[in-house]
Amino acid sequence: MRLTTKGRFAVTAMLDLALNEEEKPVTLAGISERQGISLSYLEQLFSRLRRNGLVKSVRGPGGGYRLAKKHSDISVSDIITAVDELIDATQCGGKENCHEGKPCMTHDLWSSLNSKILEYLSGVALSDLVASQREGKEIRFAVRRESRDNQLQHAQVAA
Repeated sequence: MRLTTKGRFAVTAMLDLALNEEEKPVTLAGISERQGISLSYLEQLFSRLRRNGLVKSVRGPGGGYRLAKKHSDISVSDIITAVDELIDATQCGGKENCHEGKPCMTHDLWSSLNSKILEYLSGVALSDLVASQREGKEIRFAVRRESRDNQLQHAQVAA
């Protein structure tokens, strides 16, 4: 399982846009220069981001891109799925045909991991990344201790 360059660059570009859009629209050339991402690649990504309602373009002199929603209303998973990035730990792409046409023995494990990754990325908003960059805070999301303790107690009772 891996997150490809497409997803990583899309999140990086959206974060750059969020950090720099306050005064005027942000140009793709500016993002390209700051982040070292090719302009043509950014054009492809932003076309998909625009189609999915995450950014809007501003035409004319001083034009560029702005976010189409509030920072807090855009999750990392929104960005990744908008650029057609799939995060899949299964060997079969979720088709359950990984072992001679049937699910392999560990299919449910990898499917569960997919759900957890998506849950995590859905819980991280663009505003969290902005705050992290501006305030120098590390973003940490983990299962709350009480929740994990309840799961352990539930497992012990079931056994």
